Amino acid sequence: MDKFLSDWHLASLTTLSFFWKAFWAFALGYVISGCIQVFVTRKRMRRTMGEAGGRSVLLATFFGFISSSCSFAALAGAKALFKKGAGLIPSLAFLLSSTNLVIELGIIIAIFLGWQFIVGEYLGGLLLIAFTWLLVRLLYPAKLVEETRKRLEDGDGESEQDDPPNWKERASSLEGWRDVAASYFMEWRMVWKDVTVGFTVAGIISAFVPPAFFEALFVGAGSGEQPGFLQTLAHVFIGPVAAFFTFIGSMGNIPLAALLFSNGVSFAGIMAFIFSDLVVFPVLRMNAKFYGWKMALYILGIFLLAIVATALTMHWGFAAFDLLPDTTGASGGGQTGGSEKPEFSLDYTFWINLGFLVVSAVLGWLWWQKKRADQPEGDEGHHHGSDDRDWVETTLRVLAIIAFAWLGIGLFVG
Repeated sequence: MDKFLSDWHLASLTTLSFFWKAFWAFALGYVISGCIQVFVTRKRMRRTMGEAGGRSVLLATFFGFISSSCSFAALAGAKALFKKGAGLIPSLAFLLSSTNLVIELGIIIAIFLGWQFIVGEYLGGLLLIAFTWLLVRLLYPAKLVEETRKRLEDGDGESEQDDPPNWKERASSLEGWRDVAASYFMEWRMVWKDVTVGFTVAGIISAFVPPAFFEALFVGAGSGEQPGFLQTLAHVFIGPVAAFFTFIGSMGNIPLAALLFSNGVSFAGIMAFIFSDLVVFPVLRMNAKFYGWKMALYILGIFLLAIVATALTMHWGFAAFDLLPDTTGASGGGQTGGSEKPEFSLDYTFWINLGFLVVSAVLGWLWWQKKRADQPEGDEGHHHGSDDRDWVETTLRVLAIIAFAWLGIGLFVG
């Protein structure tokens, strides 16, 4: 019993140390994302993009890069682009780019993994889009695409709003920065459940799960040697399967990826795991809700093939130049079973986090001002807007509440 309580305490501390390392990266990324979303509108993106062709794909990739990293926000954005006339390939390119090429994800990867994974994320993200482009060109379902577009056109419409003022005018106005603050906290609202559950699970795995489990799940992991071709291929297929059952977005999955890496999983397996944020069940279900199950399963199949091709290409490309990372080099807590105690110190992370806590407080004040200004007179304290949630969101919310209880109790036991 004492061992369990001790490991519980360690798991809670590890989760908090993971989040402490990553807080400034989340805050920086969401400030940048908020600025882009306020000063660059999707209407302008759609106006610039065509329906098909290399230029459209490049523009969609760029617009995805400067957009939100939340998978569900990216899904909604891709649907809006496709519905307003963008081709299937540019729409998928936008979706892949907005979840794999965003700035904040690269910063989180740098904190938990290392430079090879940063290169793998961005170069691999471009390869992922290229393979998706090739596969859709080869396996283009013209009739299904036509039916899907008609399905969207027959659905509820979206109102077009006028373009906002020039971005320079918005950037120099208090109202513009109030909108940035609203976007900043909306980003946190979209990801807090995934991040809470993901980081808590990572702490639990770090403290409780022995290396033998990873060696059994990922064939050849923990041997101290780079896996062979068949083992690497197995890792690439197991990575998406493991991601499928986590229900967690890419931002929450990075600490888990670091733990897998520190337990000997190959570079290809880790990249496949990270890239699989768009093949998890909640995303599949959302795509089915937007496009129907036939198109959702088609997109799932294309993405899985592209992920496998990308992960293998990156792995063997790095191997050819002797650049594969050492599997003992991750910072995710390679010592499992409670043998490593996380530490908090007055280092650069503390001071950067302190700075971004101040930034968050200022943005919180601006957001509060905006809410007061937007609230109709006589409706103080009344919550406007729909608060409907599907079962996935409800499940994540319940799990996040359980995670908070686990962390809170865990800090005082052991």
